[in-house]
Amino acid sequence: MSVLFKGTELRPVLAEAVANQCRVILVKDQGVYFLAERGERRPDGRQKLIAYAVGCNPDVDPFDDWWELVRIEFGGDDFGEYLDPQEGVFARILHSEDDLGVSATATHLSLQAVAPTTANR
Repeated sequence: MSVLFKGTELRPVLAEAVANQCRVILVKDQGVYFLAERGERRPDGRQKLIAYAVGCNPDVDPFDDWWELVRIEFGGDDFGEYLDPQEGVFARILHSEDDLGVSATATHLSLQAVAPTTANR
């Protein structure tokens, strides 16, 4: 099993990180999302650009649904994983129409470019 990040939502976050010469952070707490380490803030203090995994956004998805999906894929502990937005799969996502699949084991994260399909649009 894995979660999917739509490239259309992830690319602006990656571009912000590249422009600010910082890392992107994969966060698991209230949902699962990517954000730039140094990103623009909204008036309420929250990060402006956030890319949530499909089905894992507490602002739009029912609590029981996103919580269970996140727990199954990433376990019960919250975490933040810092990654270089200009390397590997992120470079491909930045310069393509691809989405990003993320899966996890107890010791590893796996990130894979996924060609967009009608099903994940």
